[in-house]
Amino acid sequence: MKKIALFSLLLAGFLSGSAQVERPKLVVGIVVDQMRWDYLYRYYDQYGDGGFKRLLSEGYSCGNTLIDYLPSYTAVGHTTIFTGTVPAIHGITGNDWVYTRSGKSTYCTDDSTVQTVGATGKAGQMSPRNLLTTTITDELRLATNFQGKVVGVSLKDRASILPAGHNPNGAYWLDDQSGHFITSTYYKNQLPDWVSGFNQQGLPNKLMTGQWKTLLPINEYTQSTEDNVPWEGKLAGASAPVFPYDLKAAYAKNKSSLRQTPFGNTLTLKFAEAAIQGEQLGADNTTDFLTVNCASTDYSGHLVGPNAIEVEDVYLRLDKDLATFFSYLDDKVGKGNYLVFLSADHGGAHAEGFMEHHKMPTGFTSSLTKKLNAVLQKKYGQPKLVTSFSNEQVHFDYQAVKDNNIDIDQLKKTTIQFLNEQPEIAFAMDATNPGGAGLPSRLKDMIINGYNRERAGAIKIVYNSGMLGSHYTTGTTHGSWYMYDVHIPLVFMGWKVPHGETNKTIHMTDIAPTIAALLHIQMPSGCIGDPITPLTDQINGKL
Repeated sequence: MKKIALFSLLLAGFLSGSAQVERPKLVVGIVVDQMRWDYLYRYYDQYGDGGFKRLLSEGYSCGNTLIDYLPSYTAVGHTTIFTGTVPAIHGITGNDWVYTRSGKSTYCTDDSTVQTVGATGKAGQMSPRNLLTTTITDELRLATNFQGKVVGVSLKDRASILPAGHNPNGAYWLDDQSGHFITSTYYKNQLPDWVSGFNQQGLPNKLMTGQWKTLLPINEYTQSTEDNVPWEGKLAGASAPVFPYDLKAAYAKNKSSLRQTPFGNTLTLKFAEAAIQGEQLGADNTTDFLTVNCASTDYSGHLVGPNAIEVEDVYLRLDKDLATFFSYLDDKVGKGNYLVFLSADHGGAHAEGFMEHHKMPTGFTSSLTKKLNAVLQKKYGQPKLVTSFSNEQVHFDYQAVKDNNIDIDQLKKTTIQFLNEQPEIAFAMDATNPGGAGLPSRLKDMIINGYNRERAGAIKIVYNSGMLGSHYTTGTTHGSWYMYDVHIPLVFMGWKVPHGETNKTIHMTDIAPTIAALLHIQMPSGCIGDPITPLTDQINGKL
């Protein structure tokens, strides 16, 4: 009897032990907005040991990670990282889009059925309801019967909401006017005490006091142009784009100026630390997930372009902030207990003036709506058949097309012929059939992946390399298929991750299934990516 009892006890212990899936206590997904892949190495010699260098020296880097859809915009990138799929399936086709049939324009996370929580105004009337598939964060909630916690953090509403998925424990973003992190009634009816406590510290006011000086002596910023060139924009209140900047004056003139300084990233990562403490993320044996977007890199890049001392300083200071954040994770969750990945939602082009100065291909796109409508009116007798060029797509007034019995295929053909005659356009094609335009296969696939029949235009435009919108006479933007926009960093570090590197082609859609494989949970519902097996096989002991 004693032997039977002992055997039963051992068997129960074995079954109990084998039922526990081995997972990290916390997953932290960090997306650095507008971070070109080359920033990992461009400023490498000036980085400290605890931030980007730690990621590269301890972690596993995927050096050839590419976006595989168009357009390469913010909301699309964040959504694709966390869904493992593309706009054709997840439905987030831009930061804004035009509904095909109705012609109605919408912002990606707009939701008039919810209210702001934590401030007055409409900045909180947001939710993930426009997202058509699940995210990896949703799948963690489902896999743990909603015991695993998920929190999204960003200055931007869309970069907090979309990564956190449909049913997180919270998603928080910054309201510029109040200087507070807020949410919406989609999530909860009042801010948690830890968020209110964080807001009461008044960190935006404290961070935007005094001067923004370069972290290092300014002559050490050897990867940047001189400190005053005509293609850089100016921080609010500044007479020229030169250091030092008067932060208090800038903030007094424009509350959103915090976003264009490195201190927006500082604020974000401090709030991320508060979220870990407040929600007790990583405190038990059920895996939690924190999504963090560092957005000041994007705002700064848009303002001055990627070759400015300002951008270099933003990255050097972000490097220090990441080192502090990683040390916090070491102390709070425990080194080896958390899994981090760092990537980007898109890259960024060089400023037009910079490229022109250095004799590189560049230029500005022209406003073609009026010209195209004139051509179409002459042929069809209707004045405004084209409603917009949103997201580098041509949108037609389908009601006018229907009312006037216009042949849509002929309308497309006339439009494409006109566009292909414009010098700044490399290709224009029917978005439903890009294969007929003689495109490289990769570009064709990116257009197909970005086309959602309810949320995209009928004609897709691809501009020549280096072309920017005409309003970017200073600073820069993104959105194209060229490498400066679609080659992004991807580094994993922490729990079981071996040190290493691969230059195998990886797609942005591969990030979510890789996390799913490591956590042994289901992939997101619309996932088309594949696990990064050079990494997962090592972690799972298959190599």
